[in-house]
Formats: sequence, structure tokens, C-alpha cells
Amino acid sequence: MADIKSLEEKFQSIVDAETKIEPKDWMPEAYRKTLIRQISQHAHSEIVGMLPEGNWINRAPTLRRKVGLLAKVQDEAGHGLYLYSACETLGIERDELFDQLHSGKAKYSSIFNYPTTSWADIGAIGWLVDGAAIMNQVMLCRTSYGPYARAMVRICKEESFHQRQGYEILLTLSKGSEEQRAMLQDAVNRWWWPSLMMFGPTGKESTHSAQSMKWKIKRKTNDELRQQFVDISIGQAEILGVTLPDPDLKYNEETGHYDFGEIDWEEFWNVVKGNGPCNKERLAARVKASEEGQWVRDAAMAYAEKQAKRKSEASKVA
Repeated sequence: MADIKSLEEKFQSIVDAETKIEPKDWMPEAYRKTLIRQISQHAHSEIVGMLPEGNWINRAPTLRRKVGLLAKVQDEAGHGLYLYSACETLGIERDELFDQLHSGKAKYSSIFNYPTTSWADIGAIGWLVDGAAIMNQVMLCRTSYGPYARAMVRICKEESFHQRQGYEILLTLSKGSEEQRAMLQDAVNRWWWPSLMMFGPTGKESTHSAQSMKWKIKRKTNDELRQQFVDISIGQAEILGVTLPDPDLKYNEETGHYDFGEIDWEEFWNVVKGNGPCNKERLAARVKASEEGQWVRDAAMAYAEKQAKRKSEASKVA
């Protein structure tokens, strides 16, 4: 017990010194499990997040929009791969991560359980959803676990482009017909509150935040990040000419921040527990894709084994 305590103290001193923890370094088991939960949830969110946007690839209004959306969805697949690879460095197999997702044991961001009912939703996802994600992910470039931090550097660069892409879609709609501006406002009305929910529960209800901040996995609380997102979004909404769907939204001279209304946490937890508008649809799509892609994985493994066998036999001959 004394040895474990000594190791934990040394580990914390490394973290406090802003030195990255690497896969072969000693780490508390709770730290490892926390990272597996967080990184896998992040990876799952990336690949499930492809679904609501992929729904609009064939219906994009122009070839330019189609190509842009296709590239974005492809980026998100890559983000998932980076993150699954980072998670595997913690000693867990990718198949196990997929099993956790498909069984419902592992979670992904609640935001992806909402439907995309108009083209403006694609813009709103880019502006609000990716914007909220960037707010959270930029600090992860400085997270204490090396493989996660390095993966986040590239992911954040690409997510920043996605956010600008979405905002440009909305800006175009804002300069369009009355019908297009109405579609824009409707999308913002539906995605604003779920985007605020993306940051997770408030401090008193977040069971992992305090320890994650001590280990420097996280750098800011959910509430701090949410407030930062609200403050930044106000000016952007004004440029778009849209009204954010919150009558309580107002600037607070004393705090220097915008006050905003109460989030519907009952809705948040209902979606997290699997009862959102598209939970079952999203999970079924991922399971279907996994089952139908099994032959590709089997073929790849068979080819790899065949190549390894040939290499081994050639080395024996030599």
C-alpha cells in the first residue's frame, strides 16, 4: 500500500510539472479507466456524428456543398480512428470498444441523437455543435496523457474548419429568401439548447470533473466552457441576424458575461439514457455497419497473416 501511495505521489508530481504521461509510464488504474471512458466516448461521438450529416450528402443543394460535406464526414471518420488508436495505448482492444458502443454500455455525445430535418441543420451543426466541441477540445491539446493530446492537435485544426464551413452555410442562408432565413432561424432554435447540453452536467452533478482536473485530463469545468461558448456565440448570432431561443439571455455588467436560462436537464438525461429522438436509429445504424463490414475486416486480417507467414518463411530461407 505504501509503494502504491509513493507511486501515486510521483505520478501527480509529474502531472503537476506539466510533463506528459506516456503509455509505458506507471499510472493509477483509476486514471487509466477515466481516460478509456473519456477517449472512447469521444471516438464514438466522432463516428456516430457522421450519421446525421451523412443523411444530407446526397441532398446537398450544390456540388460544392456536396463535396464540402463529404470531406467533413470523412474527417470525422479519421478523428474516430485517431482516438481509437490513442485509446488502445491504454491496453484495451478496439473490438471491446466497439462492443461497448453497440451494447449501449458506452456513451457518445447526446447531441447526435437529434434529427437533421433541413439543410440549415448542417450549417447549425457546424456552427453550434462543432463550435461547442472546439471549445472543449482545444483544452484537450494540453491534456496530461500524451497520445490523446497529440491526436487533439490535428483534430482541433480540422474541427475549426468544420465550424467555419457551417457558419458560412448559415451566412449564405441569412442573405437569401425569406423562406431560407426562416429555415435558418428554425435550425438555430432547435440546436441551441442541445449544444449547451454538450458540455455535460453542472459542477455539482458531474461525477468526474474534479478528479479529471486534478490529473489535468481536463483544464476547465463544464460550466466554465459552457459560459465561454455562450459569450462567443452572441456576436456571431447578431451577424447572422438570428435570435437565440432564450428570453433570459442578457449581458451581466457585474460578471462581464452573458446570463442565460435554465437548461432542461431532464431532456439531457433522458437522451443520455437512450430515449432521445434518434438514439435507437443511430445505434442500429452503427451495429448494421459493423456487421456488414465484418467480411472486410476478416479479409484484411487474412491478408496480413498471409503476408506475415511469407515474410517468416523468406527469412528462414535466407
